[in-house]
Amino acid sequence: MKRLVTLFAATLAIALSVLPAAAQSETVVAGAGEGIFPSGAVLYGVPLNGLQFAKGITIDASGSATGQFQTLLLGTSLLGQPQNINVEGKASSGTVNADGSATFGGVGTVDLGDGSPPLLNVPLSVTVTTQGLRLVIGTTTLPAAGLTAGSITIQ
Repeated sequence: MKRLVTLFAATLAIALSVLPAAAQSETVVAGAGEGIFPSGAVLYGVPLNGLQFAKGITIDASGSATGQFQTLLLGTSLLGQPQNINVEGKASSGTVNADGSATFGGVGTVDLGDGSPPLLNVPLSVTVTTQGLRLVIGTTTLPAAGLTAGSITIQ
């Protein structure tokens, strides 16, 4: 677990290092951490209980966005074994919402962690607050995951 958190921290550092310096017309969304899903979260038939994530996104006032997002969804296979789903994406659009949250979207790759080939060009959308995040992967909207470790900044 510690190694995975270190990997996410390194991913965040890399993502942030390639982001341009934020101008007044830009919003930077950054963070790394862990969260817990409420009961009933399921993606592609895999029940999920939590996630680990890293993101570094710049949202321009025009609605475009750049940056990367990665999350490891912590799940359990139908046989009761751990099955973690890795989701990686690049942001292409985004907005800062009236409530102070931010939403960004793009396409990404989903590795179901079951030995099958990864799913490519999957539409992704992430809405973040300083307290957690909500993912839309393909046509599946997951319930909001509450932040349990790490942090998320929107500035």
